[in-house]
Amino acid sequence: MRKLCLIAAVLCLWTACSPRDFLTRRLASALIAGSDNFTARQQFWLRIGPVSLKDFSSPQYVVLQHRGWIVGSPTPCPAEVTPPPCYEVALTPVGVDTFHDLIHGTESGKEYFSIPTARRELVSITGISKDGNLADVEFTWKWVPLNEVGSALNVGGLLYKSTVSLKHYDDGWRLLDGSTTKTNQSLEDALKNADPVP
Repeated sequence: MRKLCLIAAVLCLWTACSPRDFLTRRLASALIAGSDNFTARQQFWLRIGPVSLKDFSSPQYVVLQHRGWIVGSPTPCPAEVTPPPCYEVALTPVGVDTFHDLIHGTESGKEYFSIPTARRELVSITGISKDGNLADVEFTWKWVPLNEVGSALNVGGLLYKSTVSLKHYDDGWRLLDGSTTKTNQSLEDALKNADPVP
């Protein structure tokens, strides 16, 4: 066995193999978890001021109301806010305390701002299917809240299943970026099309 390992090592050195030449679950995990698409944070856009009933009654706004972070009262709709009816949304004192540290200094005083609420966490690689220099990697992941707002808006413990395509190049395996081929799925598409795990 030792002799076989030595022969494999010599062959790899001779052919200039790198660890990225062998698509293992560990490499797939590192490629997925380290990619910009996977590390992009979930953002929640909060609008205060006049808001249409359609937005005010959305699941996210209902959660914020139940937490006592926002309140709304009927108001005439401005021309740019449709469809009517509208509500004047304001942060409550508890809401001001909750959102104060989450609003970037450049967005302070605005009526529409973005709040990072969660990050993705790779749970496991559940399968790898190779076909020549292409491979599909199936994996599960979940949202991990970054703050109190993220905890309120994300269903705890919900797992998602995605599949991403990889291609082997001369320098090793790489995630497809979506523009490479239309028949294979990029990580961005895989995350958008993720299915909840039953």
